[in-house]
Amino acid sequence: MTDNIFATSVFFRLTIGGNDLGDFTTCSGLGAQVEIEQYAEGGNNGFSWQLPGRITWSNITLTRAVTTDTTKIARWLDEIVRRVEPKDGEIVALRPDLSRIVSWQVLGIVPVRWQGPSFDPANSQAAVETLEIAHVGLRPS
Repeated sequence: MTDNIFATSVFFRLTIGGNDLGDFTTCSGLGAQVEIEQYAEGGNNGFSWQLPGRITWSNITLTRAVTTDTTKIARWLDEIVRRVEPKDGEIVALRPDLSRIVSWQVLGIVPVRWQGPSFDPANSQAAVETLEIAHVGLRPS
Protein backbone atom coordinates (compact mmCIF):
# COMPACT_ATOMS: atom_id res chain seq x y z
CA MET A 1 0.00 0.00 0.00
CA THR A 2 1.51 3.27 -1.05
CA ASP A 3 0.40 6.13 1.18
CA ASN A 4 -2.74 4.83 2.85
CA ILE A 5 -2.72 6.19 6.38
CA PHE A 6 -5.88 4.35 7.41
CA ALA A 7 -5.56 1.03 9.25
CA THR A 8 -7.45 -1.74 7.46
CA SER A 9 -7.30 -5.49 7.77
CA VAL A 10 -7.95 -6.12 4.06
CA PHE A 11 -7.62 -3.92 1.01
CA PHE A 12 -8.36 -4.43 -2.66
CA ARG A 13 -5.91 -3.72 -5.48
CA LEU A 14 -7.49 -2.91 -8.86
CA THR A 15 -5.66 -3.37 -12.14
CA ILE A 16 -7.33 -2.69 -15.51
CA GLY A 17 -5.63 -3.39 -18.82
CA GLY A 18 -2.27 -3.60 -17.09
CA ASN A 19 -2.76 -0.22 -15.35
CA ASP A 20 -2.55 -0.35 -11.55
CA LEU A 21 -5.32 1.93 -10.26
CA GLY A 22 -4.27 1.54 -6.65
CA ASP A 23 -5.68 0.13 -3.44
CA PHE A 24 -9.24 0.44 -2.17
CA THR A 25 -10.63 -0.14 1.33
CA THR A 26 -14.03 -1.51 0.25
CA CYS A 27 -15.18 -3.62 -2.67
CA SER A 28 -18.85 -4.51 -3.16
CA GLY A 29 -21.01 -5.92 -5.90
CA LEU A 30 -19.09 -9.08 -6.73
CA GLY A 31 -22.03 -11.14 -7.87
CA ALA A 32 -24.15 -12.56 -10.65
CA GLN A 33 -27.76 -13.45 -11.23
CA VAL A 34 -28.94 -16.21 -13.54
CA GLU A 35 -32.30 -15.76 -15.26
CA ILE A 36 -34.36 -18.92 -14.85
CA GLU A 37 -36.83 -20.05 -17.47
CA GLN A 38 -39.53 -22.41 -16.29
CA TYR A 39 -40.58 -25.14 -18.68
CA ALA A 40 -43.72 -27.13 -17.93
CA GLU A 41 -43.45 -30.54 -19.56
CA GLY A 42 -46.71 -32.00 -20.86
CA GLY A 43 -48.00 -34.88 -18.75
CA ASN A 44 -45.77 -33.96 -15.80
CA ASN A 45 -47.76 -32.13 -13.13
CA GLY A 46 -45.26 -32.67 -10.32
CA PHE A 47 -42.80 -29.93 -11.24
CA SER A 48 -41.61 -27.51 -13.89
CA TRP A 49 -38.09 -27.67 -15.26
CA GLN A 50 -35.87 -24.79 -14.14
CA LEU A 51 -33.59 -23.96 -17.07
CA PRO A 52 -30.69 -21.53 -16.66
CA GLY A 53 -30.70 -18.57 -19.02
CA ARG A 54 -28.72 -15.36 -19.34
CA ILE A 55 -26.29 -14.31 -16.60
CA THR A 56 -26.38 -10.71 -15.40
CA TRP A 57 -23.27 -9.47 -13.58
CA SER A 58 -23.56 -6.85 -10.84
CA ASN A 59 -21.60 -3.63 -11.08
CA ILE A 60 -18.58 -3.51 -8.78
CA THR A 61 -18.10 -0.52 -6.50
CA LEU A 62 -14.73 0.29 -4.92
CA THR A 63 -14.18 3.02 -2.33
CA ARG A 64 -11.12 4.55 -0.72
CA ALA A 65 -9.79 7.67 0.89
CA VAL A 66 -8.35 10.17 -1.57
CA THR A 67 -4.61 9.54 -2.01
CA THR A 68 -2.03 10.10 -4.72
CA ASP A 69 -3.59 7.06 -6.45
CA THR A 70 -6.61 9.24 -7.30
CA THR A 71 -4.68 10.58 -10.30
CA LYS A 72 -4.44 7.03 -11.66
CA ILE A 73 -8.23 6.88 -11.98
CA ALA A 74 -8.29 10.31 -13.63
CA ARG A 75 -5.76 9.15 -16.23
CA TRP A 76 -7.68 5.93 -16.89
CA LEU A 77 -10.97 7.83 -17.32
CA ASP A 78 -9.23 10.24 -19.68
CA GLU A 79 -8.11 7.26 -21.82
CA ILE A 80 -11.66 5.87 -21.84
CA VAL A 81 -13.15 9.21 -22.93
CA ARG A 82 -10.91 9.18 -25.98
CA ARG A 83 -11.66 5.56 -26.90
CA VAL A 84 -14.11 3.34 -25.07
CA GLU A 85 -12.65 -0.14 -25.19
CA PRO A 86 -13.58 -2.76 -22.58
CA LYS A 87 -10.46 -4.17 -20.95
CA ASP A 88 -9.89 -7.09 -18.63
CA GLY A 89 -8.55 -6.50 -15.16
CA GLU A 90 -8.04 -8.02 -11.75
CA ILE A 91 -9.17 -7.34 -8.21
CA VAL A 92 -6.86 -8.79 -5.57
CA ALA A 93 -7.78 -8.89 -1.87
CA LEU A 94 -4.58 -8.33 0.13
CA ARG A 95 -3.57 -8.36 3.77
CA PRO A 96 -1.50 -5.44 5.14
CA ASP A 97 1.68 -7.51 4.62
CA LEU A 98 0.72 -7.71 0.88
CA SER A 99 -0.02 -11.45 1.03
CA ARG A 100 -2.82 -12.43 -1.35
CA ILE A 101 -6.11 -13.62 0.13
CA VAL A 102 -8.13 -14.14 -3.06
CA SER A 103 -8.28 -12.61 -6.51
CA TRP A 104 -10.74 -12.33 -9.39
CA GLN A 105 -10.16 -11.77 -13.07
CA VAL A 106 -12.75 -9.21 -14.21
CA LEU A 107 -13.65 -9.39 -17.91
CA GLY A 108 -14.64 -6.52 -20.20
CA ILE A 109 -14.45 -3.64 -17.71
CA VAL A 110 -15.98 -0.25 -18.54
CA PRO A 111 -16.47 2.66 -16.14
CA VAL A 112 -19.97 3.46 -14.90
CA ARG A 113 -19.35 6.23 -12.38
CA TRP A 114 -16.59 7.97 -10.49
CA GLN A 115 -17.63 10.00 -7.45
CA GLY A 116 -15.04 12.36 -6.09
CA PRO A 117 -14.83 13.66 -2.54
CA SER A 118 -16.99 16.35 -0.99
CA PHE A 119 -14.78 19.07 0.41
CA ASP A 120 -16.54 20.60 3.39
CA PRO A 121 -14.45 22.43 6.00
CA ALA A 122 -17.21 21.90 8.57
CA ASN A 123 -16.95 18.13 8.15
CA SER A 124 -13.98 16.32 9.69
CA GLN A 125 -14.45 13.05 7.78
CA ALA A 126 -11.83 11.72 5.38
CA ALA A 127 -12.20 12.69 1.73
CA VAL A 128 -13.30 9.55 -0.12
CA GLU A 129 -13.76 8.60 -3.74
CA THR A 130 -15.87 5.84 -5.28
CA LEU A 131 -15.38 4.03 -8.57
CA GLU A 132 -18.16 1.92 -10.08
CA ILE A 133 -17.36 -0.41 -12.96
CA ALA A 134 -19.46 -2.69 -15.17
CA HIS A 135 -18.12 -5.93 -16.60
CA VAL A 136 -19.12 -9.05 -18.51
CA GLY A 137 -17.87 -11.71 -16.10
CA LEU A 138 -15.71 -12.81 -13.19
CA ARG A 139 -13.31 -15.72 -12.80
CA PRO A 140 -11.13 -16.71 -9.88
CA SER A 141 -7.50 -15.95 -10.73
